[in-house]
Amino acid sequence: MDKLFDKPWFLKLLALGLALLLYTSVPHNGNKFIDVNVPGEETTATIQAIPVTVYYDTKNLVVSGIPNTVDITIKGPISLVEQAKGLKDFEVYVDLTNAKIGSQTVKFKVKNLSDKLKATITPDSVKVNVQEKITKEFKVEPEFKSSLLEDGYTPGQPIVEPGKVKITGAKNVIDQIAYVKAVVDEKIPVKDTITKEARVQVFDKDLNKLDVQIEPAYVKVTIPIKNTSKTVPINVIQKGTPPAGVSIDSIQLDTTQATIIGNEDVLNSTDNVRVEVDVSKITDNTTLTLPVIISNGITKVTPQTVKATVAVSKTTQKTISSVPINIRGLPNQYKAVINDPANQTVNLLVTGSGSVVNTLTPNDFNVYIDLSNLNLGNHNVNIQVDGPPGVKPPQLDKSTATVTINNA
Repeated sequence: MDKLFDKPWFLKLLALGLALLLYTSVPHNGNKFIDVNVPGEETTATIQAIPVTVYYDTKNLVVSGIPNTVDITIKGPISLVEQAKGLKDFEVYVDLTNAKIGSQTVKFKVKNLSDKLKATITPDSVKVNVQEKITKEFKVEPEFKSSLLEDGYTPGQPIVEPGKVKITGAKNVIDQIAYVKAVVDEKIPVKDTITKEARVQVFDKDLNKLDVQIEPAYVKVTIPIKNTSKTVPINVIQKGTPPAGVSIDSIQLDTTQATIIGNEDVLNSTDNVRVEVDVSKITDNTTLTLPVIISNGITKVTPQTVKATVAVSKTTQKTISSVPINIRGLPNQYKAVINDPANQTVNLLVTGSGSVVNTLTPNDFNVYIDLSNLNLGNHNVNIQVDGPPGVKPPQLDKSTATVTINNA
C-alpha cells in the first residue's frame, strides 16, 4: 500500500472515487433550490408627521382645512415595518380631483405601501373647504411707529414701490380683506430718512391675518424723516403790580433759550416762548421756578421749567424840574409858539427804584407835543413824555399846552 500511495496516478483515482461518492450522497432536484416557509414575527409601529399630499385643480381652486402632516400606524412583518419606517417611501394623500365647491369631509389614503402591511391614519378623515381661486389687486399701506423717532423728528409721507400688489386666494377670503400693510420695523431711534424692504401682510377688519398668496411678497418703503425742532428765545412777561414801595429792578433767567417741537407750520409761526412772573407779592430779592409757556401746536419744549431771579429795591420818588417841551410833527411851512406854559417846560414826578431814580436828570426824558395835522390858529394839545426803563410813567405838573400856529 505504501508503494501505491507513492504513485501519482493512484492518488488521482482515489480522489475521483471519493468525489463521486460525495456527489451521490447529497440529495438534489435538478438545478432548483427548495423554499422552506418559516413563519415571520409581526410588529406594530407608529410613524409621526408624515406629509400630506393633496390632489386638486390648483389653477382654479383653493383648498383649506387639510393638516400639513398626519400620524400613521403600520402593522405587519417586522422586516417590512422596519423598512417602511426607515425609507418612508409611501405617500399619504387626499384626492380632491373631483371635489365640488364648498365644505366636505374626505378620507386620507395611502399608496406605495406593501400590501402585507396594514395602515391606520390618525385622523382618518378631515373636513375641508374648497373655494374658487381668484386674484385681485390691492393698494399697500405703509406703517411706521413714530415712537421710534428721536425727539424733534417726524415722519413725512411714505413712498411704497410698487404701490400695489396682487393677492390670490379663496374668494371668501379675498372678500374679507380690509388692510394690506407693509410694516417698517426699526429697533433703534432714527432721525434720518430710511428705506427698507418690508413684508406685505394682509388682515381682515378685526386685524386677523389672512392666509393668501401675495405677489410681490416684499415692497420697498421709503420714509422721509424731517427735523421738527427749533430754538427760540424765552421772553419774560411781568404780571401784576409790585406792592407799594417796591420796585422791580430786574428779572434774570438761568436759561434764555428753549427748544420747541411741533409741526412745520407751527414752528414757522413761533418766534419765542415765555415765562410769566407774578410780581404782585414779591417784596424782596427772590428766585422762582417757573414753567415755560408754549402756544397751541407745540408738542414739547425743553427745558420745561426755568429759574427766574427777581431783584427788587424800595421805591423812591423824585421831582425832575424844568424839563423842556419839544415840538413834533409841525410842517415846514408853519411855525409854532407855546403860550402856556409860558416857560415852555414842565416838572415831572418820577417813581421807581431808588438806584435808578436818584441818577435821573432832565436829559433822561423826552417831553413833547405832537402838532401833526393841525392848521393855522390856536390849539390846546396833550403833553406827552418818554422816560427811561426801570421807572413808572412820570406824572406831569401840567398835562396840556396851548400853542399858536402861524405861517413861517
